[in-house]
Amino acid sequence: MRQYLEMKGRYPDAILFFQVGDFYEMFFEDAEEASRLLNLTLTSRNNGEAARVPLAGVPIKAAQEYVQRLIRLGRRVAICQQVEDASQARGVVRREVVETVTPGAVFSEALLEAGQNNFLAAVAGASSAEDVGLAWADISTGEFFCAGIARSELASELDRIDAREILFPSSWEPDRRARTGDASERPATYREDWNFDAEIAGEKICRHFGITSLASLGLSEPGDEPAVQAAGGLLGYVLEVQPGGGSQLRPPRAERGDKALHMDEMTRRNLEVVRPLRPELGGTTLFDVIDATLTPMGTRLLRSWLLRPLVDPEAIGHRQDAVEEMLDDGPRRKRLRESLGAVRDLARLAGKAGAQRAAPRDLLALADSLRQIPCVLEALVEPCSRELAEACDGFDRADDVVELIERAIDPEAPANLADGGVVRAGYSVELDELRSIRDGAVNWIAELQGRERQRTGIGSLKVGYNRVFGYYIEVTKPNLGRVPDDYERRQTLTNAERFITPELKEWESKVLGAEERIGDLEQRLFREVRESVGGAVERLLDGARRIALIDVYASLAYVADRNGYRRPRIDTEDRIDIRAGRHPVVECMMPREQFVPNDIRLDGNQRVIILTGPNMAGKSTILRQVGLIALMAQAGSFVPADSAEIGVTDRIFTRVGASDNLAQGQSTFMVEMIETAAILNGATDRSLVLLDEIGRGTSTYDGVSIAWSVTEHIHERIGAKTVFATHYHELTQIADLLPAAAAYNVAVKEVGDDIVFLRRLEPGGTDRSYGVQVARLAGLPAEVIERARQILHDLEGVEVGSGPGFGRRGRLPESLDRSQLSLFQEPESPVLERLRNIMPEEMTPIEALALLAELKREAESS
Repeated sequence: MRQYLEMKGRYPDAILFFQVGDFYEMFFEDAEEASRLLNLTLTSRNNGEAARVPLAGVPIKAAQEYVQRLIRLGRRVAICQQVEDASQARGVVRREVVETVTPGAVFSEALLEAGQNNFLAAVAGASSAEDVGLAWADISTGEFFCAGIARSELASELDRIDAREILFPSSWEPDRRARTGDASERPATYREDWNFDAEIAGEKICRHFGITSLASLGLSEPGDEPAVQAAGGLLGYVLEVQPGGGSQLRPPRAERGDKALHMDEMTRRNLEVVRPLRPELGGTTLFDVIDATLTPMGTRLLRSWLLRPLVDPEAIGHRQDAVEEMLDDGPRRKRLRESLGAVRDLARLAGKAGAQRAAPRDLLALADSLRQIPCVLEALVEPCSRELAEACDGFDRADDVVELIERAIDPEAPANLADGGVVRAGYSVELDELRSIRDGAVNWIAELQGRERQRTGIGSLKVGYNRVFGYYIEVTKPNLGRVPDDYERRQTLTNAERFITPELKEWESKVLGAEERIGDLEQRLFREVRESVGGAVERLLDGARRIALIDVYASLAYVADRNGYRRPRIDTEDRIDIRAGRHPVVECMMPREQFVPNDIRLDGNQRVIILTGPNMAGKSTILRQVGLIALMAQAGSFVPADSAEIGVTDRIFTRVGASDNLAQGQSTFMVEMIETAAILNGATDRSLVLLDEIGRGTSTYDGVSIAWSVTEHIHERIGAKTVFATHYHELTQIADLLPAAAAYNVAVKEVGDDIVFLRRLEPGGTDRSYGVQVARLAGLPAEVIERARQILHDLEGVEVGSGPGFGRRGRLPESLDRSQLSLFQEPESPVLERLRNIMPEEMTPIEALALLAELKREAESS
């Protein structure tokens, strides 16, 4: 147990799989936890005077499955293997931890999603600092990024990266959850703070990537220090837990926040960019609709483009040129996509080879994928667009890698190297000779058996082999008298004796030696081939990057052709002008002719649109439609519209609905106000703000007041392009008071007591919500609907909201049934006295509103 405790002490946070013969065994707390998580039988073993020790174990052949289950549960596993033959060991067999598997550091296909990166992230800097460093890497593909960001943006960035594991300095442990939002639920690993020291981190990066200065990576500015700290801390962790796992990593690429359109976690969720709003209920996302990529690399790249659109019109234009070139030549696009469909995950196959983890079939799949590159380039001969030309120019086909794999690896190689038969015949003369000896054993044994039967006259004599006693000559007991003197007894059976001769012993040594040498030689040859392929990892990963780009452009062109998308105009003008725009997801859920397109324009003369209409009319669809079209345009995609002119937006904000966060003591209204505050504090005059109701979680008057004030603030102070969908019809009056505000409504048509949703956007506000009609469509009982109509008819006689201050007094109709609506009983005299003393002409709208709310409360309590 001393050896086990020593190893466990080095990896206290991991479940230690300790090899004992053909099993991995776990002891103490590890055994108890593994037993509970994996449903293993918990036993114990005697530890001398120290009492019995809890024990659980799994067969080595099935260990991979158990490791995968633990990783999916967020655990870390350290694999401790015997590194010497137990039969040759003097004393305790030598063991070493050969690998630490963590949620963020895996190569197994069973733990990786093909179309999604498996990022390991690291955070650096003081937890109280205004700016922190963030690094993230996918060790399976070699991608490595870093950035310096504001601490307030950390939770949002961790959500965008969708890291599987996050590294933190130990000093972050007390308040990590408060700093990282929903990302706090992801597996976290704490490292001593010195691992993130700027000088140590910088030296580690330079040494590993063979550079003399961080300036060559664009990380030499004073503000880059947090990013360097995070990148160095992440690199050190990878080198520690995955020996050889850092060889395929590319140098960290600095991401600059001013190069991309920013969306916070709430906006990505509300627009359903890559994840549905309610994941537990499923649903279709923007990514689902526009993803027609054919390679895993392309799928991952497109996803990253949607999560981080561009803000440089020139760069966006280059992407659009590539999409348009593909769109204009359908036959060429078809040939190209046929070739791309045969390409496997080139990036992860190259990554496994670089990390010396590729199995025989991985190398075969790598060669198969590389063979498609000439077909891809042939379909793209003489590209016109800059992006496609750069993707094709200097494309290294890695013909030498393909030739080596074809020559060295048998096309029918098994999945595991240990099963043998991996190296192709003709690759090694020595291996071919050994195989000839092994394969000739059957013929030789048949010849020996024939000779010995003739020599001894024993017709039933047999020559055979088993794993325990090796080769033998078997003679039945009635024939033992004919056994020659040179036969040496090896085994006694019930009805026979088994012998060996000097000739058979010599052959046995030769054949068994050949078998053992074949295994050793084949493993050595395969590792040499894999090392040679791994040496080309940088070239292979560059090829994977180029294939991903080509795949994304072909995919966007295919989707644009299929869905009738058009190229938007992108510039720096201060406007968004969409003609006949459509919601990209909603239109795919119904026949295209049923979706009603709409025009919308936001510019200096019309910066704020107040959008009204009944429930189910389509306000939220139009709202999200504007955001999604802007996002798609800046990602480089064509858009669902007859035409679109998009002035680049620096940020998109959304506030759409709310749900109680009772676990944090936050009500619906508090969530609304927190989200609204984030918008008001973060938006600029280049931002797009999409608001779907504000103030529903409080009283009507409070809600209207806040919504009115927020709208004014955006219009007067921020100047962001804004669409505000609301049920507060009073807000439409803002259009008459603010010069750059306009009111629109989503039209409906009344047919008797029913309504028809026209889904058409029309100028002007509306003073009706059609709530009763919508309730009828929802299936409320007829008697409830009829009673609601009666109450509505009476209430509509009260004049409320006749001006911006909503202060003109109305009189209740005499027909109102006061026995049923006791809220409107005659006020007591103290209230009447206060009303007589009011001077409305000297009150501001807000003062009038506050007084009205106070009087209402007094009337209700009297």
